[in-house]
Amino acid sequence: MTTTTQATTPITLPSLGTASSAASGSSSGGSSSSGSSALSFTSNFNTFLTLLTTQLQNQDPLSPMDTNTFTQQLVSFSEVEQQIDTNNNLQNLIQLQTTNESISALPLVGQQIQYNSATAPLENGQASFSYTLPSTASQSALVVTDASGNVIYNTAGQTAQGTYSFAWNGQNNAGQQMPNGGAYTLQVVAADASKNPITATVQSIGTVSNVTVTNSQATFDVDGISVPMSELVTVNPGSTSTTTH
Repeated sequence: MTTTTQATTPITLPSLGTASSAASGSSSGGSSSSGSSALSFTSNFNTFLTLLTTQLQNQDPLSPMDTNTFTQQLVSFSEVEQQIDTNNNLQNLIQLQTTNESISALPLVGQQIQYNSATAPLENGQASFSYTLPSTASQSALVVTDASGNVIYNTAGQTAQGTYSFAWNGQNNAGQQMPNGGAYTLQVVAADASKNPITATVQSIGTVSNVTVTNSQATFDVDGISVPMSELVTVNPGSTSTTTH
């Protein structure tokens, strides 16, 4: 009996390079990157199955093809698919968290908040701050500067260790009233008995006028000053020791 062997041309299976890079891109990109990664993966996987089926149909029955290659390819495609699904799920969670942040921040519109920043707005002729001395100082000074860094007002500060409120009345050193709406920064210059500087912590107080979402983060608008929600300290803050100037 004569055996006829059908000659076959080896078929090169598609590389996973495109699918892998697409999955990597979805980790750093947004939802559009995730969508394009999924489409790229589907296209590559369908091509792989088509070529694999064709090669199986045309293989030499006396010398079957080695299954290790396409088995490894199947495993790799499965790993990429799982990675894309994970990235999509993480992206959905981030978007959900951003939405929840925005919703929870909305009731704070019109409320007074205390936040981690040394810059406060001048509202109704007053800018309010809170500062903390971590240790006793031999001397301290409170310096108010405008947005350009110019010194507008300065006065003596507290020296005992503790937290204090400081309400500036909006007047400069010459007694002139500054206009409402400006942003002013409080600097606390303090030193101990050995002239070593003491670093004070400064927080500001202002009223939330609206809430926006910037870079996937809820942000308060405090009379023109952008305050990320992550910097919120308290709502409707009180004071234990207040100094008004």
